[in-house]
Amino acid sequence: MFASYLIGLREGLEATLVVSILVAFLVKSGRRERLPMVWAGVGAAVLLSVAFGALLTFTAAHLATQQQEMFDAVTSLAATVFVTFMIFWMRTAARKMSGELREKMGAALELGATAVVVVAFLSVAREGLETALLWFAAVQGATSSASPLIGITLGLLTSVALGWGLYRSALRINLTKFFTWTGLLLVLVAAGIFKYGVHDLQESGLVPGLNTHAFDISGVLDPSAWYSTLLSGMFNITPQPSVLEAVAWVAYLVPVLVLFLRPAAKTPASPASKSPQPAS
Repeated sequence: MFASYLIGLREGLEATLVVSILVAFLVKSGRRERLPMVWAGVGAAVLLSVAFGALLTFTAAHLATQQQEMFDAVTSLAATVFVTFMIFWMRTAARKMSGELREKMGAALELGATAVVVVAFLSVAREGLETALLWFAAVQGATSSASPLIGITLGLLTSVALGWGLYRSALRINLTKFFTWTGLLLVLVAAGIFKYGVHDLQESGLVPGLNTHAFDISGVLDPSAWYSTLLSGMFNITPQPSVLEAVAWVAYLVPVLVLFLRPAAKTPASPASKSPQPAS
């Protein structure tokens, strides 16, 4: 549930921030009559995301066992790529997001109502499609329990509440720290999704070594214990992984964490800014 909650919170807050910026721009520029167009675009993006999630679930349920394992592997690997891109993109783009969205909306207002709908739709659709894919990949190893669905729903509701509070200036949170800490957790989640994708490739028979285990800590990590369920559900840490699964988990986690924790490079000052100004 917590992994699903984290995905819903992180992706939901990004989408909520986008909507808040667009709404604030229209309100402050005296163009409230365009607000229904924004909500129309947002609604269309939400419907598309739900339909995409339903399509993934329907497709996986109507495949043969081997084909289903392959499908799960592909979605897991694709989700790993998406979440990695999202983590690093948000780290660099958060500061200039507001200005870029305001610029796009300003241009859309000049083109007409349809353009406003398109801007709102495209701004939210990417987050929604990523959310559907990440959630689907994250719950592949789950049972028929409703916990993943409850988790992502709570995460989305929390993000909406935070976004509303930020819009109304009722909340003051450091978004840089928020995205840094959630980014660290999502790196661990993505490593688990990647590991599960490799596991599915092995179960499908495409990659060998399923029964060649790297280690067995089931004597220490009781598979039936609540903490084992938490580690497995959130980070896909299992007591008896194959060698290739363990290698995949480490091979993803170590370099991505190093790159994520590395201080951002500072832009060097231009020569013109360094040269002394002539005395007036």
